[in-house]
Amino acid sequence: MLKTVQQALFSTGLQLPKWEPVESKTTDYEVRKYGATKWVSTKVIGMELDPAISKGFMRLFNYIQGNNEKKVKIEMTAPVTCLVDPGAGPFCETTFTTSFYIPEEHQADPVKPSDPDVFIEQRPELTVFVRVFGGFTNAQKSQEELIKLSQSLQRDGQQFEENVYYTAGYDSPFKLFNRKNEVWLIKKTGEDVKTEA
Repeated sequence: MLKTVQQALFSTGLQLPKWEPVESKTTDYEVRKYGATKWVSTKVIGMELDPAISKGFMRLFNYIQGNNEKKVKIEMTAPVTCLVDPGAGPFCETTFTTSFYIPEEHQADPVKPSDPDVFIEQRPELTVFVRVFGGFTNAQKSQEELIKLSQSLQRDGQQFEENVYYTAGYDSPFKLFNRKNEVWLIKKTGEDVKTEA
């Protein structure tokens, strides 16, 4: 119980997915290469980021609290990511995929979710551009940081996926200080980059 309270307040001891830094000549963003890993995920279709993440978070939290085939509790991890995939038009609904990293000890054989809206996602190796920021975050703050990140990447001639992005949060709502949030843009791989004739 004490460990759970400490994790909620200070986010200490949470497992993180492993990544390697990729050399970058700037300080306004990081470049990280994440290995292929499994995450537990859920999709919420809607118009707004904040309620979608809250709804998705509760489904995933129930999964790690025992709403799974083996009725086992699974350690909380960080970050909580949300892949934001906007609809085609200005009034189209967005798909928000909220995910928890599956702890190392369950990576080889993740426990199956009981909720039909929760699934195990095999995330491929991924290189992302990351902008880190502090404080409490919301959809507007994430959007502002995303714009700054995309401007930095355009300045540096970096190729990235323009239609989707990730938000990543590392702290519980109860943590008041030294909060850590991120926005990620996915680096385009060589075969995806269109060359102009």
